[in-house]
Amino acid sequence: MSAEPDTIYIVDDEPGMRKALCRLLRAEGFDARAFASPREFLAGYDAQTIACLLLDVAMPELDGMEFQQILAQRGLRIPIVFLTAHGDIPMSVRAVKAGATDFLTKPVNDADLLRAVRAALKTAARLAAEQWAHKALATRHATLTPREKEVMALVVKGMLNKQIAAHFGTGEQNIKIHRSRVMAKMGVLSLADLVRAAERLEGGNSAGV
Repeated sequence: MSAEPDTIYIVDDEPGMRKALCRLLRAEGFDARAFASPREFLAGYDAQTIACLLLDVAMPELDGMEFQQILAQRGLRIPIVFLTAHGDIPMSVRAVKAGATDFLTKPVNDADLLRAVRAALKTAARLAAEQWAHKALATRHATLTPREKEVMALVVKGMLNKQIAAHFGTGEQNIKIHRSRVMAKMGVLSLADLVRAAERLEGGNSAGV
């Protein structure tokens, strides 16, 4: 069986533009899905797909720049390629700083569009891999007992076994046992690996993943 084609979502209020983009992308083997408005896109968006979004800037209901902010607020990390007939450099800079992978002007050259789409899909694949890794890490962390989580938190802060034992009012041997179980359950072999795992967990939480 062949792998499913990558998905390209298109949000543009111009029917002719949606049709032309779908024709081009499908001819290249992509699964192109077009919507006339951000509202329609949100109703049809599948967050489980590895995909990117071709997003028009000037739309009557909600402009693309505003919609980019809404997607970020909702934690929807889909790479965006902006398309606009009236863009300027400051606008493109704002879009890229906010996370867009590219900013193209209409009429767009086919080669430039396909290049931008493929680059955005590479970003989407990386984000999906990071999200999967974080979920796997969070699943392992969830197997720790409350005391093991407390021990892990103190270990990654740099506290020694004897210091942690004094903190809990227990023997150092008990802390060694807890620490060994933490390492095994988290799937790490060294303190450095455990610290990195803790940082990834914290980073994922702050990003809303």
